[in-house]
Amino acid sequence: MIYRLYEWALLRGIEILPAHICFMITGEDLRNAPDKLALIAQWCGDVNRNIGRHDLVTGDSPERCIRGITVHVSTPNPDEIVPFLPAIRDVGRYAALTLHLGEHREGGGMGIAFEVAIGTSGRDEIVSCIRTMAGEGIAPEEVNEETFERCLTFRYTPDLVIKTGGYHLTDFLIWQSVYSELFFSDVNWKLFRKIDFLRALRDYQARVRRFGT
Repeated sequence: MIYRLYEWALLRGIEILPAHICFMITGEDLRNAPDKLALIAQWCGDVNRNIGRHDLVTGDSPERCIRGITVHVSTPNPDEIVPFLPAIRDVGRYAALTLHLGEHREGGGMGIAFEVAIGTSGRDEIVSCIRTMAGEGIAPEEVNEETFERCLTFRYTPDLVIKTGGYHLTDFLIWQSVYSELFFSDVNWKLFRKIDFLRALRDYQARVRRFGT
């Protein structure tokens, strides 16, 4: 009962949301709690619906809603995740899933954009981007930020990056996340609860974003 009241109080106090959230977890995290992915999708839907109800009741317009989630699974051996693909695909019941596993890519479902990137390296993405530009015959003097970003695999900038169970980040989205807000949770992925997610959103709401200035 107390847990539910606390969850309700947290949810009620959230009005400003990150448009895109990135979770950084390990292969071990995913193996220990593969069903957490679908829960994250459901939690985001709950938050967006709550914001929508708030808008109807008060007449206020929330600054943002959650439009996309990315989960990066850091692992030196992406094949170890293959047995857990059914749990990953279950996300498609609650969101528009895109799965990146090596060269393989698949999608399904409707709703919030939800990408799962397994073993993807930010450095590899940048190398691939440079190769793409070279293959298109783009001259060095024609390269700018817009050209570079057009060739990236992940073409968005996460507003909030959440790392569960530690303070070590990977190089995933190394270009895109340069101005992202970082939230480190002491709670590991397996034990990460909805109230922990709401606390991260509350923390984000309280920050003043400076975008490098």
